[in-house]
Amino acid sequence: MTMHFDLVDLRLMVHIADANSMTRGAEFSFISLPAASTRIKNLEESIGTKLLYRTSQGVTLTPPGQAFVTHARMVQSQIEHLRGDMQEYVLGVKGHVRVFANTTSLGEFLPPVLRHYLRRNPDVNIDLRERPSHDIVRAVTEGQTDIGIVAGLVRTENLETLPYRRDRLVLVVPRGHPLDGQMQIDFADTLDLDYVGLQESTAIHAFLRHASDQLHRPIKQRIQVGNFETACRMIESGVGVGVLPESAASRHAQSMEIALVPLSDAWSVREMKICVRSLEALPSFAQELVELLVADAQGRLKFD
Repeated sequence: MTMHFDLVDLRLMVHIADANSMTRGAEFSFISLPAASTRIKNLEESIGTKLLYRTSQGVTLTPPGQAFVTHARMVQSQIEHLRGDMQEYVLGVKGHVRVFANTTSLGEFLPPVLRHYLRRNPDVNIDLRERPSHDIVRAVTEGQTDIGIVAGLVRTENLETLPYRRDRLVLVVPRGHPLDGQMQIDFADTLDLDYVGLQESTAIHAFLRHASDQLHRPIKQRIQVGNFETACRMIESGVGVGVLPESAASRHAQSMEIALVPLSDAWSVREMKICVRSLEALPSFAQELVELLVADAQGRLKFD
């Protein structure tokens, strides 16, 4: 069976799925309703199966329709990346590397390496975004990003991985707090305390939310802040306690009145990995970035 798809059909199906309406989907695609109906009919005939359930309340996706829309979104994302990359080449940029990273690597380990890399490669741009590890694996798998840095026990499926760093999450409390000096503590035993947390958009917030959900108990969030330094300052001021990466907390403990208490939970010790779809398939300038990340983690990278 020969199947033919065009971008108008892909865009139309995504709009119909988003609106649960053929009429609204046609409007968003800037085509008439009869033209949209004809396109969907021809598409279904070409594929050989129904993509939509049609009812008096509107339309919903059939299982094949759901699969079609998932792939259509991926194609649209790739086209947007293509458009952006081509525009940068027009402007004189020779390369573009997309990196998705977890909170700890983004805040603690990546900045000096990326600065070093960009100085060596002035004609390369980096698109750096923070995401939870599960989302990073999916983004690398689907080609939405070139390089991912994940932490914990997340499954990387068929991706190529390289060991990166190890860090652990610790409870951070003000100096003099009743827990100051305790050898370790279970995360569950901290959930009666007021918390200073990171913003909901951060990967570490999602990670801790998942851990508390597994215990069927909420985190008592008193305040949310944007970075590790502000979190430590709020903890120092007695607003609450927080769970932060040991690397960040130890650095700020040198100048703030805070103490670190190790968590006894197995998930608190996190192995970080670099993941890519295929290292050999990456452009040479992206391969260079991976090599620098590994060299830095092994202590072999000397910064200018």
